[in-house]
Amino acid sequence: MDIRLLVIRTANPKTLADFYHLLGLTFEYHKHGNSPYHYSASIDKTILEIYPFSKKQTEADSSLRLGFGVDNFDTVINKLKAEQVVFSSEPMQTEFGFMAIIVDPDGRKIELYKS
Repeated sequence: MDIRLLVIRTANPKTLADFYHLLGLTFEYHKHGNSPYHYSASIDKTILEIYPFSKKQTEADSSLRLGFGVDNFDTVINKLKAEQVVFSSEPMQTEFGFMAIIVDPDGRKIELYKS
């Protein structure tokens, strides 16, 4: 089994796509059929999509937690610090690997692992 699709919703799709672009993701802006315009990036076989809120949604699910293995880890960490991204945890060795935890613009904690 593998994960093929992750969808996150936000009030500000462009802002969130720009944030995840700092990690090295490249997004396309498009739509499928009747769906709203959204951002889409491929990570191996997985597609990460950033959609605007649904009609009934008023806030982002900040309890969702994502983890990414990052190429050029040190370079990415330095870029994130230069962009004043919030770090919940500075880079450190853990039982799961060398990692840092950042916070995206919607308050989600994102684990970054040194590949």
